[in-house]
Amino acid sequence: MAKAIPRTRSRRNVRIGSRKRARRIPKGVIHVQASLNNTIVTVTDVRGQVVSWSSAGTCGFKGKRRGTPFAAQTTAENAIGTVVDQGMQRAAVMIKGPGLGRDAALRSIFRSGIRLTIVRDVTPLPHNGCRPPKKRRV
Repeated sequence: MAKAIPRTRSRRNVRIGSRKRARRIPKGVIHVQASLNNTIVTVTDVRGQVVSWSSAGTCGFKGKRRGTPFAAQTTAENAIGTVVDQGMQRAAVMIKGPGLGRDAALRSIFRSGIRLTIVRDVTPLPHNGCRPPKKRRV
């Protein structure tokens, strides 16, 4: 007798489970990108996979108000709130950019109850940068 070949079902018929599953994340990295116009807070696990993120634009701020410290504070609280529920206790903070929201975002991260292991400024600095424009002749 010949063996029966197992039928492989197409992807359409297979029920896909919930993509957002409850993960326990004890440690993570919080990236704060504070530009002059916006503040983006991204929370990742130790391997660098994004767990949660928020920006001043998604929190409902528009125009010039996105670059304010209050918008950055709201953004940080929004991004970290979901992660605290997943059990994050310790985190490293990487801050990038010259924006006004740097300190406000860091202050709200302190208040969230997560213990910070390290706070590092990772703003890129040129080591001589681009060639300047040639001198103006009048």
